[in-house]
This record gives sequence, C-alpha cells and structure tokens, in this order.
Amino acid sequence: MAFARINGIVLHHQVVGPTDGPVLVFINSLGSDFRIWQEVVPAFADRFRIVLYDKRGHGLSDAPSAPYTIDDHTADLVGLLDHLKIERAALVGLSVGGMIAQRMAVRAPERVQALTLCCTAAKIGTPELWAERIAGVENGGIEPLADNVLQRWFTPLFRETHADEVAGWRNMLVRTPAHGYAGTCAAIRDSDLRPDAGRIAIPTLCVAGDQDGSTPADVVKGTADLIPGARFALIDGAGHIPCVEKPAVLSTLIKEHLQEAGLV
Repeated sequence: MAFARINGIVLHHQVVGPTDGPVLVFINSLGSDFRIWQEVVPAFADRFRIVLYDKRGHGLSDAPSAPYTIDDHTADLVGLLDHLKIERAALVGLSVGGMIAQRMAVRAPERVQALTLCCTAAKIGTPELWAERIAGVENGGIEPLADNVLQRWFTPLFRETHADEVAGWRNMLVRTPAHGYAGTCAAIRDSDLRPDAGRIAIPTLCVAGDQDGSTPADVVKGTADLIPGARFALIDGAGHIPCVEKPAVLSTLIKEHLQEAGLV
C-alpha cells in the first residue's frame, strides 16, 4: 500500500508487476475500492505494471467536501500518474471509473494507449435519479440503499451461492464515506460525455453484464456505437461488477483487447 498527496488530497494506491512493463490502470466503480480487482490482477501481473487506486471519497483515500466532478476525478488520475512518473497507460474503468477513463481519453489522449470500458456509459442515469440517490445518502447514509445496490451489482444466482462474499462486499459499500459517495453521485449526475465520444481515437472495448441493473447492456452498447471503432462484448451471467462475479471471463476479454492494441 502507498499514499500520495495529489491535488491537495491523499490517494491510496498500489503498484504491482514488473517496473519495465506496459502500464495498466484499474479504476473503480461508485461505492467500491480497488479490492474489487483482486481476482483480475493476477492475469496481468507477470507482464504489466499495474496501478490500482482508491478514487477520492472512497477506500483509504481522502474524502474532501462534496460535490465532485468527473474532471476532479480525472485530474486525480493524471496527478497520480505524474507522481508515479508514468507517461502512458492502458485504462480499465468500471462504471464511474469508465467515465473517468473516457474523460481521460479526451482530455489527455496522448497518455492513453487503450480503453476497456466496463459496465459504463457516456451518460449514466438521469439528474432526477441521482438527485434522489444523493438526498437519500445525505439523509440516511448508505446503509438503507445497500441492498438495492447489491441487487444491481450481482446476479440473483451469485447472491444466493456466494452469500458470505456478498456480505463482505456490502461491508465495503456501506463503509464508504457518505459524502464521498454522494460527491461522486454528483459527478455522474452532472456528466454527459456523449458530445465528446466521437473524439476518442484510442482502441476501445466496451463490456456489459447481461444482468447489469445499473448500466444495462443496451446502454453500454449505445456508448460503444458512439466511439469510432469500439468493440462491444457481453458477459453472460454477470451483473454490474463482473470483476468479482466473472473475473476469468473479464480478464480474457481485457487481455484479447490489449493484444489487439499491440500491448501484449
């Protein structure tokens, strides 16, 4: 584990793998920390220098006052890469992490070698949906929302057959700072990346879970259609967090995409 002060806040991060390998950055979803990638990282640790980090408001990173913007999150990623002296990287972003990756590809395209956009979109939800979510968190915390979130994160089969594991991921979710969670909800609410999607000229793979209750497959496919040359892949039997539910399948898709991008 390591900590660095970036843009005035402390970011928790970890770097694994060979120091001379191509860089692969994993960016987390709303309400999660970088432990969600623990079953995916081993597939790449022998070849890639892997960067994992908790975005602001999550995990062991600082949670400054809300609200946040996608540009805040993107600036944090740029600052962390600068701190680590990393010039270019392939990005794998899940949910809001995928929005950060999209923004990075437009804001600093020279620093992005490939994109895997997992269970995400250029526009997620409606302002009304996010206003309701923010109000709920501000009034009662994350606990009252947790079970509904988990129903979107994981399929019924996974929740039934991995009850203890789901309980652990629930602990991660509810222990996220409420204002950090709400601050990132505001970032999603206020972001519409569709006007810039056509400017992304980086090899892109968009991945959806067939039972994702947060970013349904047709929404993810709609974003793939906006990005020139982007490919779309569907994971059967997965909800919103396939890196937990179907890590081997997701790892294979990412690896094939990186091979096509010339990084493997």
